[in-house]
Amino acid sequence: MVDAELLKILVCPEDKTPVTLANDALMEQVNAAIDAGTLKNRAGELVEERADAGLIREDNRYLYLVRDDIPIMLIDEAIPLDQLD
Repeated sequence: MVDAELLKILVCPEDKTPVTLANDALMEQVNAAIDAGTLKNRAGELVEERADAGLIREDNRYLYLVRDDIPIMLIDEAIPLDQLD
């Protein structure tokens, strides 16, 4: 999991707003979409590797995946959450 102290200072690299830890229900939905081969990142590439956790941007539009306790805070790697609706 993401260290609590690190979470306090992490921000979205695009708009510098805070990020919060995604809940388990959202992560189940994200990983189900990954398993189904339907989840794409902002660059339009299919996301193929399941994630341990995720960080949601303050406006709830994008999710940054966390793998092996490391947040992947790259704009092109962000997951647009509108594709989960």
